[in-house]
Amino acid sequence: MLSDNTRGAILMMGSMTAFTLNDACVKALGGDMPLAQLLALRGLATTLFLFLLARQLGALSFRFSSRDCWLIGIRSLAEVAAAFFFLNALFNMPIANATAILQALPLTVTLSAALFFREKLGWRRLTAISVGLAGVLLIVRPGVDGFNVFSLYALAAVVAVTIRDMAVRSMSPSVPSMTIALVAAFAVCLFGFGWSVSVEWAPMTVRSTLLLGGSIAGIIVAYLLSVAVMRVGEVGFVAPFRYTGLVVALFIGLLFFDEWPDFLTLIGAVIVVGTGVFTLWRQQVAKRQ
Repeated sequence: MLSDNTRGAILMMGSMTAFTLNDACVKALGGDMPLAQLLALRGLATTLFLFLLARQLGALSFRFSSRDCWLIGIRSLAEVAAAFFFLNALFNMPIANATAILQALPLTVTLSAALFFREKLGWRRLTAISVGLAGVLLIVRPGVDGFNVFSLYALAAVVAVTIRDMAVRSMSPSVPSMTIALVAAFAVCLFGFGWSVSVEWAPMTVRSTLLLGGSIAGIIVAYLLSVAVMRVGEVGFVAPFRYTGLVVALFIGLLFFDEWPDFLTLIGAVIVVGTGVFTLWRQQVAKRQ
């Protein structure tokens, strides 16, 4: 019989793996269809799925205050920005590099919570965040040979997701999570279709259809598992397993895209992951105290 922590860890690893497989399908689609078309089609499928799921669970409600309405709007715009910047980065840089930069999220969310919500932030976590952000600079390495400008797109995605999470923290607890996710998916879908008006759509081949289907399946499975993982196990034990996605991205990059990060990028990724795990652990210690 598996313990709750073990089941939570398995669900977290499954969720991160599914997200990374979705990213791999998106990257493989880079030469087959424009990003606008991808966002439109994937957004449409995700919106329909979330709507049917929310209806089935009875978790769909649009009765909330004007303040929550504004916050949902901000979160949805941040979701659109995150999708635009991160998928652009995936199209144009190694999948492991883009994924490694995204691992800075626990650091930026913790720092933002301290700045905007006055959550206590001790010197240990503040030091870990500083070291972790230095690790991000090792991955990006602006101003040196081999610098990829799309690394800045990945950083912009981190900023967008941080804003998204801060908006959620500010919402009333009564706002259903499924409604928040559905509105965000619909916003991405609208953005994709609006953008694609000025873009020539590519014909759907067997290959692009299968990759698009894989991306849609990956994002749906990842969402379902990420919801399930919040209900199982202790956060402090389960949360560090989110870095499974980076390990999967490394192997996918090597096996399918003939990519492997250079030494400094790997060192930066290790620093980001290590400080992220430490920050998550210290958060749980602070909560218990």
